[in-house]
Amino acid sequence: MDILFLLIPISLVIMGVAIWVFLWAIRSGQFEDLEGPAHRILMDDDDPRIPRRPELKQDDE
Repeated sequence: MDILFLLIPISLVIMGVAIWVFLWAIRSGQFEDLEGPAHRILMDDDDPRIPRRPELKQDDE
């Protein structure tokens, strides 16, 4: 029974931290665009991620 005096405050602190993190995520805009990344992965990106080096010109003399 004495353990409840320890577990209840610990659980309240953990719950308070979880609510604080959730509110911080809402205020910082983490949940603004939920569908964008799902649609972005389906779009074909024609541009290469790594830009190619310019071709070296060879003089045909």
